[in-house]
Amino acid sequence: MSKNPIVIDAIINGEKYKTEKQAPRENPTNPEEIVGFSPVNTQEDTRKAIDVAYETFTTWRRSSMDERIERMSRAIQKIKDATPEIAQLLSREHGKALYDSKGEIAVSLMWMEFACDNVKEVLKNEVQRHDNGKTIIAKDAIGVVSAITPWNYPISLSTIKVAPALLAGNTMVLKPSPLAPLAVSKVIELIANEFPPGVLNLVHGEADVGVELTSNPKVAKIAFTGGTETAKHIMKAAADTIKHMTLELGGNDAAIVLNDFDVNDEKAMRRIVISNFLTAGQICMIAKRIYVDKSIYDSFVERYIEAANKWIRVGDPFDKNVTIGPVNNEKQAKYVQSLIDDAKSKGAQVVKLGEILDQALYEKGYFMQPTVVLGASQDDPIVVEEQFGPTVPILPFEDEEHAIHLANDSIFGLTSSVWGEEEHAIEVAKRIQAGTTMINTAAVQGLDVRFPFGGVKQSGIGREYGKEGLLAYTDTHVINVPDQLDLPYIPE
Repeated sequence: MSKNPIVIDAIINGEKYKTEKQAPRENPTNPEEIVGFSPVNTQEDTRKAIDVAYETFTTWRRSSMDERIERMSRAIQKIKDATPEIAQLLSREHGKALYDSKGEIAVSLMWMEFACDNVKEVLKNEVQRHDNGKTIIAKDAIGVVSAITPWNYPISLSTIKVAPALLAGNTMVLKPSPLAPLAVSKVIELIANEFPPGVLNLVHGEADVGVELTSNPKVAKIAFTGGTETAKHIMKAAADTIKHMTLELGGNDAAIVLNDFDVNDEKAMRRIVISNFLTAGQICMIAKRIYVDKSIYDSFVERYIEAANKWIRVGDPFDKNVTIGPVNNEKQAKYVQSLIDDAKSKGAQVVKLGEILDQALYEKGYFMQPTVVLGASQDDPIVVEEQFGPTVPILPFEDEEHAIHLANDSIFGLTSSVWGEEEHAIEVAKRIQAGTTMINTAAVQGLDVRFPFGGVKQSGIGREYGKEGLLAYTDTHVINVPDQLDLPYIPE
């Protein structure tokens, strides 16, 4: 156990809320070390938080937009000031390299600042004048929002919900994942402290807390990022009270490499490698299967392995030379290994990539050496399922029709990428079923908070980021003001 594990609390009605039971969070680099403890809240605790948020909404919804922006701006500055400490904590509890933790916080701040800068314009009343008077189209707050967030990018996938919800005049109860609860709780506390008590509440726990957050009749909207199977349960739980939903779910994102892609472009090849292995592959929008035109397949694989071996250095997240830390938890590591073992058993070749910097540390933690899988089939689990770990299959395709078919042959449709001559790549991109398709880049490298993000098919409902991400936390309210009040076609 760490000498000084931190202890975090729930936050209900602006006050720290103690619980009898606490859950330890281990360091995936060294599982013998406990980084800290998070509370284990009950359904009763969660109901109390929802009740507080429900009561607070009646007054918070009447606050001015200027006040909301001012409060959020103060919170942004507090997060900026605390970034070094928060990034350190995130790397310890999550396992991601320190540069990666700092990058996550930077993306979070970019979005929060975008939201503050644009919310007034996006949510302003639209007034339409016409022959029979005028119509006002207002964007009203929805009510209490339940936010349930995952472990892979806990801070950015929480602030992506908190900022637009509070700026629109909603209140919120947020539950982070127990697999990365510490750093995000510090961020939520900084934000909550800048807002009136009850506006932003924080609870922790397991499935029973999630059930309350998704079924309680006082909750008006659910914002969830996580797995598709969990989302199905959430939709069922919410059905009785017809709640608003934003669901950002799993992805099995395809990368198509066209015959006019330059395999000797070292920077482009490095971008592909990073798009596969950043955060040890534990990103919903990472490129998880690569399809390469058969005419360049052999040379692509050769150059890809060269690029991967140059960039990938596995080890201690706090070592400045490290690019990839451990997998977040033992269960995930075992799942990814099972996909690799299955591919091997079916005759696929598994090539290890990069360098392990500290073998003793590697054997202690939940580390996995990144691998590329060659010779897998389209229907193998390594291709069909979302690996969410440091392995990627590369498959050849016959022609563009074949490539598009392979890319679209999935229940998922979050992001995708096409690599090659720009106009050619754009034409191919138009035929891919995905919420976002990037050209000659992929994953976080191509993310832009100014534009909407979300999936099609079983990768989700609704959009986050961009103007759509602000509107997602509002109801459209039409107010008609007619000049002619007596309708001529109604008999007296």
